[in-house]
Amino acid sequence: MNSEPSVPANNEPRIAPVDESHIVATYANFCRVTGTPEELIVDFGLNKQVAGTSAETIGLTQRIIVNFFTAKRLAAALAMAVARHEQAFGVLETDVQRRIVRPGDAPVGAQG
Repeated sequence: MNSEPSVPANNEPRIAPVDESHIVATYANFCRVTGTPEELIVDFGLNKQVAGTSAETIGLTQRIIVNFFTAKRLAAALAMAVARHEQAFGVLETDVQRRIVRPGDAPVGAQG
């Protein structure tokens, strides 16, 4: 059983027990965020389009609904995880066009 840190009223870190026995893992490379004044709705799915030129529908497979307090904690945790990853492996380029290597381009990481 894994644990996640939580903060009680006295601000001392506390470990909250979690039960992972019924967890289901699903891969997603697409997400959509919508919401209401009270909560955020995050839908996850698989985008099978290689270059974004197909009209194929993206199949959504999971929906997570959270309140804004949980969303803020999730945003902070994700930002910290991405920052650690980038420190170890380099900056993540989210613009696909900038990641594409074209003939004549210097290899990624090449000094010039």
